[in-house]
Amino acid sequence: MVKLAAFASGQGSNFKAIHRHLKKLSLPGRYVLLISDRPNPPVADFANAEGIPFLHLNAKGFSSRDDYVKRLLTELKAHKVEWITLAGYLKLIPSEVVRAYNGRMMNIHPALLPSFGGKGMYGMNVHNAVVDSGVKVSGASVHMVDEEYDTGPVIIQETVPVTYEDTPEEVAARVLEVEHKIYPQAVELAVKDKIRLHGRRVEILP
Repeated sequence: MVKLAAFASGQGSNFKAIHRHLKKLSLPGRYVLLISDRPNPPVADFANAEGIPFLHLNAKGFSSRDDYVKRLLTELKAHKVEWITLAGYLKLIPSEVVRAYNGRMMNIHPALLPSFGGKGMYGMNVHNAVVDSGVKVSGASVHMVDEEYDTGPVIIQETVPVTYEDTPEEVAARVLEVEHKIYPQAVELAVKDKIRLHGRRVEILP
């Protein structure tokens, strides 16, 4: 059984979608830890109800960055975490953690990377930029996490149409449906050991 950790800052709807997918299909993976930079995020209630340990860790609560990073790595090791999924986590993951989980940490972005990514490009900021740009398609991207925002190799992408009449809120709703579809698919591939990383190219095994 592959042990997973999730990092989330808010509602954690993608974390919920993945967890339900794993349970519904009896896949060989389960969440053993939820970490948040906030003390009482809405997603914590779901984790508690599902029996998933919740941990609040924020760098501001530590005397030094090194102490914060050490605690993160200690908790992940203690729970024997093999894969990390980011689900609406708004902090940059420390480089030491990224290196420790190189090729075993993924995130979802509400646009077609490498477009509309980078620092500050999250939530409605992305969908406002998409509509303002005049592009005719958007979508979602599941990608590996590296030491920058939204620059890791792409695992899965799926598109949605963008019309002249669309508001950013309508695009966001359309993209969220896709997120809840492809992120669980990507985690399923991970727990089945179907993902291979070749530089910036991701191979999905049959």
